[in-house]
Amino acid sequence: MTSETSVNRKSRVGIVVSDTNDQTIVVVVERAARHRIYRKVIRQTKKYHVHDPENTATRGDLVRIEECRPISKLKRFRLVEVLTEREVTEIAPSAIGQEIVEEIESSATIKAEVDDEVIDQPLNSIEENNIDDEEEAEDNS
Repeated sequence: MTSETSVNRKSRVGIVVSDTNDQTIVVVVERAARHRIYRKVIRQTKKYHVHDPENTATRGDLVRIEECRPISKLKRFRLVEVLTEREVTEIAPSAIGQEIVEEIESSATIKAEVDDEVIDQPLNSIEENNIDDEEEAEDNS
């Protein structure tokens, strides 16, 4: 009397839009449907909360989900497999960090040199320049 019964479960393919919760991802499934009166093809999207026990899917992945028993208030689907992972850049972060550090250091040394030159100027010469500028402005008016 033990016979295996196969269960027909709905399966969907979508993109992960959120993976911030523990063991839960949010998947957007997009489908195209023709409007019943105007016959225009309309894209419709629906969000599903999906159970991901190992936290394998990340944001941007293309995943296959399958209907299952209710796991929580919103979760009625479970993750079957990750079809394609999102593209990650191939640049090493240490190389990027080193270039930025060198650029910041060079700009800091240039700024320090300029500040030293301004501090080294006597205040009298700066005040004289301001007075001369004011006299020229009065002569021009």
